[in-house]
Formats: sequence, C-alpha cells, structure tokens
Amino acid sequence: MKLRKILCVLLGVVMCASFAGCGKTNTGRTADGKIAISTSGWPDPDSADYSKALEREQAFEAANPDVDLEGDTWTFDLKTFYPKAESGTLPTIYRCNFTEIQRIIDGEYAADLTDVLKARGYEGKFSKIVADVISKDGRIYAFPMSSYILGLAINMDLFKEAGLVEEDGTPKQPKDWYEMAEFAKQIKEKTGKDGFVMPTMNNAGGWLFTVIAWSFGAEFMKQDEDGNWVATFDSPECAEALQFIKDLKWKYDVFPENILIDNNGTAEYIATGKAAITLGSGTIGTQVATYGINPDSLGMMAIPAGPKRYVTLLGGDARAIREDATEEQIDACIRFAEFTGNGYDIDESGKKALTETIEKNKANGAVIGIKSLSPWNEESAKLKFQNELIDKYANVSPNNVRLYNEFLNDEKVEVQPEEPICAQDLYGILDNCIQNVLGDKNADCAALLKKANSDFQTNFLNNY
Repeated sequence: MKLRKILCVLLGVVMCASFAGCGKTNTGRTADGKIAISTSGWPDPDSADYSKALEREQAFEAANPDVDLEGDTWTFDLKTFYPKAESGTLPTIYRCNFTEIQRIIDGEYAADLTDVLKARGYEGKFSKIVADVISKDGRIYAFPMSSYILGLAINMDLFKEAGLVEEDGTPKQPKDWYEMAEFAKQIKEKTGKDGFVMPTMNNAGGWLFTVIAWSFGAEFMKQDEDGNWVATFDSPECAEALQFIKDLKWKYDVFPENILIDNNGTAEYIATGKAAITLGSGTIGTQVATYGINPDSLGMMAIPAGPKRYVTLLGGDARAIREDATEEQIDACIRFAEFTGNGYDIDESGKKALTETIEKNKANGAVIGIKSLSPWNEESAKLKFQNELIDKYANVSPNNVRLYNEFLNDEKVEVQPEEPICAQDLYGILDNCIQNVLGDKNADCAALLKKANSDFQTNFLNNY
C-alpha cells in the first residue's frame, strides 16, 4: 500500500540504525527457552497501578510457566505507532481502536490470528458485526476486548426540572434529532442550562458527527472500480446534517457559548448539570466520575433516528499482535488476553480481574449500571458474568439507563462500524467544519463540506 511504502522510505534507514531489533529475526524465545511476549499499556513504576500489574504478571506466569511476560509502558497513538511499527519495536500484543484496524492490517503490522483462534475454539464466537471489523478476506487480525454503540447521555436532574421524565422515572426518549432539539430547547427555557453539548475538537466532534450524518443519508467514502478510495461527503445529505448542528447553536440556542470543547469538557458539562444532552456510550459512566456526579443524576437512552436512517455507530477496543510474532507467541498473547478477563469464556483469574476493575471504578465514583454491546455472541460466559457484575454493583436507578440497555438489543437500529480508512484524519477535518458553523452564523455548510471533501481526498485518500 502507498502508506506503507511512504513510511518505509522515510523511516527505514534511520530506524534500522537507531533501534535495537530492526532487521533481526524474531525467535520468540527467551535465553532460557520460554515464550517471550510483551504487552502495551503497562503502568509506570511510580504509578499507583504498578504493584497490581506486577501481581497480575506473576499470577499469569505462574499459570503459564512456559511464558515470559514483559510490560511496555507505550500506549497506542497515531504519532508514535507507525515509527514503532516500521522500526520493529512494537510490543508483541498492543491495544488499538476499531478505527485503525483496517489500516494496521493493510500496512502489514498485524499477525494473522485465524488459525490460533480456531485451535483455541473461537470459531463462530464473535458477534458478526465485530468479526467484520477485525477481519479482512475472511482472516482475523485482531482480538476484540470491548465494543460499544452510541446513544444519548443525559443529566437526569435537568430532564426532571424540564418535565421530560415519565411517571416511573424513565426519561422521555426523543424519536428523532429534531425532537431532541426541541427537548433541548425546552430544557434551556425551563432551567436556563444548555440543552445540548458535544465535543468539537481533538477529532471527537467529527467522530460523533459521522453518525448524525449517516442518519441524514450521507456517505463519507467509497471505493471505485479500481479499488481507489473516493471522498463522497460533498453532498446535500451531509450539508443537511451540518446545518442541523449549526441550528443547535443559532436556531434552537441550546449549545454552550464556548464552542471549543473536548471529551472531558463534555463529560463535565453533563456531570455538573451545565448541559443536559450529549452523545455517548457506556463509558460515560467512568468519564463523569472525575466531576463528582451523583450516580442518579446520569441517564442513558437510545440514539434518535434521522430523516433517512435509524443508525448508530459501533466502536471498540482490540488487541493486535505484531506481524512477525511466532505461532507460539500468538497463542501466548491470546492466553494473556483470556487471563485478564477478555476472552469468550472466563476462568477464576478473569473473574477476579473483572471484579477488581468494577470495584475500582465504583470506588472512584463511576456510575455503574450501563451495559455495553458485546464483541461475543449471546452464549459467552464472559458476557453473562460481566452483566451479572454490573447488576450486582449498580448504583444508578435502573430506569435511568433502561432505554439504553434495551437499545443494545434493538433489531430495528442499524449498527455501522466507523469509516473504514483514515477515520481519524476524517474526524479532524470534520472538527473544523463543526467549529466553523458553531462560530459563524453565516457559515455556508455546503461550501465548507466541498473544501473538506477535497482536502480529505488530496491529503489522505490519494496517499492511502
């Protein structure tokens, strides 16, 4: 692929001279004959989580005496990933987002896990939509850890004050985006607080905008007959979706005065009652903990429908294994994922890890009770245990989150993965469009998207 060739030219000579291991054959074994693996996301030695990580390492090695596990403090980000991948310094197993999996596969930075997964009994156990994300040409290149779909996160106190709660305490569900805007307007009128907020920077605004635009009938890219990717969001449908975002500010007057907001800022607005509605997934329960929220002040519900589609976005977290890993290393990495409670089935060590995580989150003030879309089929023992834990440790009224938890199994909604390539680059470009329409009452949505479409094609798709 073009991307890999460009990176090789820019990095190859320098990296091979600078990094240990470049050009060496991976034997996959330590000097004493153990299978050697390393994992990303290891805590720093001076962090509070380091001792727990060491305990987990020792327990894993005791249960798997043929494996030597080392922690690597590197965590995935686009700026450092490709230099590490080209220089051969990635840890054996590393975290990545669903958005980057196809680019990682196309760049040949991930091992084919299919045969090892089949041997370990994973055939047919992934949910179909997640299997599509982690696969190419029928082969699997990543191991899913978690998945989610977007809904609406709300401040229940503001909904109650505005009269938008049913008699049983369940928040009222807007059927479409325009009814959501009317709800937001009613909240602003009744409470004086902003009715709606969303991030507009660090790629997060563009990410959330894609699902709104899909529901208006927009498409962002397609492949032509020659396999080249073509940007397609210079369209009336996408312009209508961007106009809706603009109207939230200038027509409905429900968006905060400050238009430069990141994910943390959005969580703060919801947690502290400065705003009533945003888009979010089950992870919002931990995001709001930082701001001291009363758990019963948070609610979750289904995503509204658009004029053309009822659709939500699938996202998630996976682990890829470096391309030169031996079959033994791949097997050991999957064993490690299972040991930490991230497999289809779950043993006592996995149960312990999941329980410790949820107990820690609750102790830190997280809202417990919001469930997530599973990467596994419905028979997964891990899924069943995880849901039992959520019910056991729940600290929020069930009716606050019932609409979202039921939404996870709603067959009427389309569940669509994120854009297949250059997604983060697309999100950054769309951030600029969102900032423009929120900051300028006279902004031309169609003109902004025409330029954005051209820039995305020229700077990213043409180089893929």
